[in-house]
Formats: sequence, C-alpha cells, structure tokens
Amino acid sequence: MLGFWVIAAVITLIVAAVLLRALMRGADRDVAPRAASDMDVYRAQLAEVDRDVARGVIAPADAERVHAEVARRLIAADKAQKSDTRSKSHAPAGIAIAIIMIAILGSVASYLWLGQPGYSDMGLQDRIAFAEEVRKTRPRQAAAEASLPAFVDPDEMDDRYRTLMSQLRSTVAERPDDLQGHTLLAQQERRLGNFLAAKAAQQRVVTLKGAEVSSQDLADLGELQVLAAGGYVSPEAETSLRAALVQAPDNSTARYYLGLMLVQTGRPDQAFRIWDALLRAGPEDAPWIPPIVAQIEELAQRAGVNYALPEIGSSSRGPTASDLENAAQLTPGERMEMIGSMVAGLSERLATEGGPSRDWARLISSLGVLGEWQRAAAIHANALEVFANDPNAIDLINEAGRKAGVVE
Repeated sequence: MLGFWVIAAVITLIVAAVLLRALMRGADRDVAPRAASDMDVYRAQLAEVDRDVARGVIAPADAERVHAEVARRLIAADKAQKSDTRSKSHAPAGIAIAIIMIAILGSVASYLWLGQPGYSDMGLQDRIAFAEEVRKTRPRQAAAEASLPAFVDPDEMDDRYRTLMSQLRSTVAERPDDLQGHTLLAQQERRLGNFLAAKAAQQRVVTLKGAEVSSQDLADLGELQVLAAGGYVSPEAETSLRAALVQAPDNSTARYYLGLMLVQTGRPDQAFRIWDALLRAGPEDAPWIPPIVAQIEELAQRAGVNYALPEIGSSSRGPTASDLENAAQLTPGERMEMIGSMVAGLSERLATEGGPSRDWARLISSLGVLGEWQRAAAIHANALEVFANDPNAIDLINEAGRKAGVVE
C-alpha cells in the first residue's frame, strides 16, 4: 500500500511541475512589453534631440528643455515596466499553484470517496478466496442478536391480545414438549415483531418434530434467525437454510435467504443466479419478489451481467391446455418434432438469459429423450460449471444426466 502512495505522489509531482512550467511560460509571454516599447521611443527621441543640436536645428536651451521632458517620461516608463512585470508574472504563478493544488486535493478526495484505500486490485480467484474467508469468519448468530436493542411489546397492542399473549407465553414455558403450543407461539411472536422469541419457539418446533421435520420448518427457522439478527444471515441461519434445501431443493424461502447470504459475503455472481431463477419461477405475489426486484439489477451489474428484468414466473409456465390437446392428436413423428421445437426454445433461452438448475435438468433430460446424447453431454458439462458452487443444483443436474444416459 505504501508503494502505491509513493508512486502516486511521484506522478502527481511530475504532472504538477509540467503544468506549473507551462503556465509560467505562458505568463512570461503574456507580460506585455508596452512600457519597454515606450522606453525605446523616448531613447530614440533623446538621440534625435542631440543630433538636432549638433546640426544647429534647435537652440541648446530649447534642446535642454526637450531633453528634460523626454528623460522624465523615460523614467516613468521604466517604473511602469517594472510594476507591470511584477504584477503580471506573480499573479499567474499564484493562480497556477492554486489550480494545481485544487487538482491534487480533488484527486485525493475522489479516490478516498470512490476507491478503497488499503485494498489492492484482486483477480477472480483472489476475490473468490476472499469471499470464502469472509463467509467462514463472519459473526455468529448470538453476536448479531446481542448488537440489537431488546424487544418491547408495541404500545398500540390491544389489551385483550396482550393478555392472551402473556397466557400463551406462560403456558408454553410450562409445557416444553407442547408442539402445537410452540408452533402457535412462533407464529404470534413473529406477528408482533418479536423475532428473537419467535426464533426460539421455532427452534423448539424443529427439535420436537425430529425426523418428521419438513423443509419448510427448517426454512422458517432460517428466516427467523435472519430476522432476529436484523437481516444478517449468520452461519447458524445458513445451516438451517441448507438443511431445508437438502430436503427440497426448490424451497424458495431458503433459496432467497441463501442468495442474501451470498450477497453479504461477496459472491454477487452466485446470488444473481439464485435470485434470477426465483424471479423467473414466481409467483408474482411471493414475498421475496419485491426485494429481489429492488436489488437484482444492481446485483447483476456487480456480477458483470448485462441484465433486463424478466417476466416474473415465465419459466414456471408449462404447456397450455391447447398445447397438450394438440400434442395428443399428433403422430409420433409430429410429436417428436413438437418436443424438438420446445427443446430448441429452452436451449436458446438458457444460452442467452440463463435460468434455474431445474430448467437445465429439464433440457438435459429432453435431449436424452430425443436421442441427442452429444448435446445432452455438452450441456450437462456446461451446467456443472455454471452451478459449481451449488451442491443441490449439481445433484439435480447429475440426476438429469443419468436419465439422459450421459452420466453413469
């Protein structure tokens, strides 16, 4: 870092010297020699008077008076020249120095505002390694919760509802194995905005369900952990979210918050793919759609993707009833041609816009049905690269590859 500032300082001084020299030379040229020209004229007049006296053209007494007047003007012109030179040479020098100082200070201020002092430029692998280090060393759930103010029941809370909540809390505290009570408590505490208490109740729900716990139970726990931490996705929340995705890779709640975790830990590329897939899957009234829409264009920019918002829910729309009716009336050859056309459209969309892992899996499986095993194998390999850091997506893609006959 010290080397950067030394190099920057040297370059700045060189540029400042060049600018100052150029401005000073321009200033010297701009000092008008008007007084000097007057002095030359007066000297010529004095010489002419002396010649006229020598030729007898004018009397010595007259010549002396003319000589005194011209000499007086000569002295005045000399003073004017010196004053003009000082004022015109010093002022541009001051202006030049002021301009250079403003430029230097402006450059430093711009860098401190837009740049990142202390950080060197990082290659892709270094950025990925740095993001992984950030992910591994980020604060735990307890630290994030401790940094937030304690929850207080809202003043506008209805007295009857306040009494019911007090009874519910007391009852659940006395019955630690009451699954229904903890489920209800988690819902009501969340409704109040008491996310810490809601998280504790949902944690108990997950524990009580044991092997019967569902993907949505785990996703709800992960979401409450994020809310209890003020929107921060802690390692504990990530564990809950990934557990939900093991059971159901298409759990949208878990996928949204996992994308948020990737945003927070410096992987906008992976977060963009997850959120873009959620937008395309829809539905439009899903709670994660508005926050994704508000952030994904900036996220795409950070990921280096030239992006336009897709139609929400576009990838989840299958064949219409009319398509299915028409397909039933086709001959086997015509039906295969129709499937080939649909596959071509899906392939083009994935190549130009990308899409969720299940669309890639669908394309690989469809190509296997059509007998285009080489294309299926190539797209399978491409999909493995695209989703290299998403284990759930890799499992889905490999399963499609096995169906298509391109993976053993």
